[in-house]
Amino acid sequence: MIPPAFDYVRPTSVDEAVRALAEGGEEAKVLAGGQSLLPLLRLRLAFPELVVDVGRIPGLRGVREDGDTLVIGAMTTHHDVVHDPLVRRHAGLLAAATATVADPAVRHRGTLAGSLAHADPAGDLPAVVLALDGELVAQGPRGRRTIAARDFFVDYLQSSLEPDELLVEVRLPKSDGWGFHYEKFHRVSQSWAMVGVAALVRRDDGHIAKARIGLTNMGAVPLRATAAEQALTGAGDAEAVARAAESAAEGTRPSQDASASPEYRAHLARVLTRRAVLAAAGMG
Repeated sequence: MIPPAFDYVRPTSVDEAVRALAEGGEEAKVLAGGQSLLPLLRLRLAFPELVVDVGRIPGLRGVREDGDTLVIGAMTTHHDVVHDPLVRRHAGLLAAATATVADPAVRHRGTLAGSLAHADPAGDLPAVVLALDGELVAQGPRGRRTIAARDFFVDYLQSSLEPDELLVEVRLPKSDGWGFHYEKFHRVSQSWAMVGVAALVRRDDGHIAKARIGLTNMGAVPLRATAAEQALTGAGDAEAVARAAESAAEGTRPSQDASASPEYRAHLARVLTRRAVLAAAGMG
C-alpha cells in the first residue's frame, strides 16, 4: 500500500534533528531503523506531515562503559546489541532477549532506542530494560534529561518523550553476577509474544537473594512482577520458585484479543515466570 505524502528531512546532528522535531511538532515522526514506523505508514495507521531520518547522525551508535553503567547509543542495531562483547558481559539479559526479536533482517535494521520509543507492550525489549532498571536519555530544545524506564512507558504506544525530544542513549547498570533468562510464548516463529518474561536472579548460599522480573504484553505498558519478586526472596528450590511464580500476574491487566484471553495470558505469565526464574537461577 502507498503511504500518505509527507515531508522528509535527514539531519546530520542531534541539534539539527531536535530543531526539525520542534518545528514539526506533533505532526513529526522520527525514522530510525524503520521497523516500527514503515509498517504503520504502509498500512496508513500513521499520518505524519514530517519524517525526520536520524539514521546518518554520527555518534548515536555503539556501546561504551561509564563506570558501573553500560551506555548504548540510540541507533545501535539489534544485531550489534546481540554481538557486542560489552553487552554480552555486563547486560547478558539484553543480548539474550534481543536475539529473539523478529528475524535477522529486522535485527540488522531495527534499533534498540527505536523499539523502546515505539513503546509497544508486546515488544520484547521494553520489559527487559525495565527489569534491568535502565534509564533513557532524551535530548530536546531545553537540553538533555534522563528518564527512568519505570517512568518512560505511560500507555499503549505512548512514552513520556516530548514531541520535540530525541532519544540519544540507553543507560543500563551492569548486571554482573546476576543470572538471567528471557522466556516468551508465541504462536508462530518471529511473531509478537503473547507473553514474555525477563528474569534476573542473584543467588546467595544456594538461595535467591534478589529477583527482578519484567513482563511483556501483560498490560498497556511493560510491567514488573513485584509480588513475584518479593515472594522469590529466599527461595532455594524449584518448589519454592513455583509457589512464588503463582503471584506473577498480580496487579496486571492483560488484554483480550484474537490470540489469547486475559485469563490465558495470566496463566502464561505464571508458567513462564517459573521457567525463566529456574533457568536464571540455574535450578532448571
